[in-house]
Amino acid sequence: MRYLPLDAAERETMLARIGVPGVDALFADIPAGKRIEGLLDLPRAKSEMAVERMMAAMAARSVAAGSAPFFLGAGAYKRHIPATVDHLIQRSEFLTSYTPYQPEIAQGTLKVLFEFQTQVATLTGMEVANASMYDGSTACAEAMLMAHRLTKRGKAVLSGGLHPQYADVTATLARLAGETIVRLPPDPRASEDIAAAIDGETSCVIVQSPDFFGNPRDLAPIAAAAHARGALLIAVFTDPVSLGALRSPGDMDADIVVGEGQGIGNALTFGGPYLGLFATRLKFVRQMPGRLAGETVDADGRRSFVLTLSTREQHIRREKATSNICTNSGLCALAFSIHLALLGGAGLRRLASLNHANAVQLADRLSAVPGVEILNAHFFNEFTLRTPRPAAEAIEALAERGVIGGLPVSRLLPDAGLDDCIVVASTEVNSDDDRAAYAAALAKCLR
Repeated sequence: MRYLPLDAAERETMLARIGVPGVDALFADIPAGKRIEGLLDLPRAKSEMAVERMMAAMAARSVAAGSAPFFLGAGAYKRHIPATVDHLIQRSEFLTSYTPYQPEIAQGTLKVLFEFQTQVATLTGMEVANASMYDGSTACAEAMLMAHRLTKRGKAVLSGGLHPQYADVTATLARLAGETIVRLPPDPRASEDIAAAIDGETSCVIVQSPDFFGNPRDLAPIAAAAHARGALLIAVFTDPVSLGALRSPGDMDADIVVGEGQGIGNALTFGGPYLGLFATRLKFVRQMPGRLAGETVDADGRRSFVLTLSTREQHIRREKATSNICTNSGLCALAFSIHLALLGGAGLRRLASLNHANAVQLADRLSAVPGVEILNAHFFNEFTLRTPRPAAEAIEALAERGVIGGLPVSRLLPDAGLDDCIVVASTEVNSDDDRAAYAAALAKCLR
């Protein structure tokens, strides 16, 4: 704590004031298995050149996404991003802008947010969207809390097809808020009976489509079952491009729609920063977390933009806040907006069609490999395959042959009994040569 301008006595006074025995107690909510005891196993000091050599050696152990056929998805997707996107978001008025508290000097930023909200609302088939959130997983957790506020109930039912990391984040927030979570078992074939898990205490049902295993879901009957019991349907997606091919969640009567926006305009960038999308029905807008940019007119009748809703804890009394998220992903939202504007509606549909066609061709090639089984009856650009050897071993063997073959399900669901399953994604960047290389490498790995 040498960087804090406090001495030991001052720290003790602060700890006593908030009623904890020591600094470690401040981290009590972090599971013991997730904490690091002591220092990391790293040298205490190295020269700049030595550090560069060490980091380069560590990086060389990985197969970079752009250097090999790449079929990893599961919530983060490698896509072609036009150079225009990167060029525009680096303009100084966007790159250095901050929160638009003063509308009279932030009209450009507010207009961008308004246009982004319009795009998200149109894409999801909802009436209103906020000005973005951290990422898809935190948006999902915030949607659960919003449903609790709206229904005055405290139990959420999570589909077994919900991305495991989204489910983990939601469960963590629920535990800290004193709420109840019911997680249905993982289900690669999407055969679960969600309606049977809904009762009079259920505030919301959280269902992903396409789900973690790649299955598109018909949300309409799930929404009807939820509404019949006074619960809300929260629809989740991890790939926004899928909305260019599938019915929108709003069209299937979802109440809240959340998802990850990384797949449009934003590169993989080693896992972040990413972009949370959040949309809902107008009647629920005052319980929606995050910011909402609105359109109005100024004193001279000119079109203008303002922050219509700001529900953060800094703006209102803490106990009245609907969210403690402290920022939106403004630059990532801008990249999303620019890319989607470049595509347009027709372009997004063509991009979605290309993704689906590539995935179908890949599935056909891989299913021809002896011992491989595709588990999905239907899929968009992502599917689950079963191999005759442990999936984690197969993925490592593929990497040794220069192919990034997907995500072994056991990495995120180690106790699900799905150690032989791989989630595979194919986007527009994959060529026929890439697909052929994957099939050939997999065949060799399984001999």
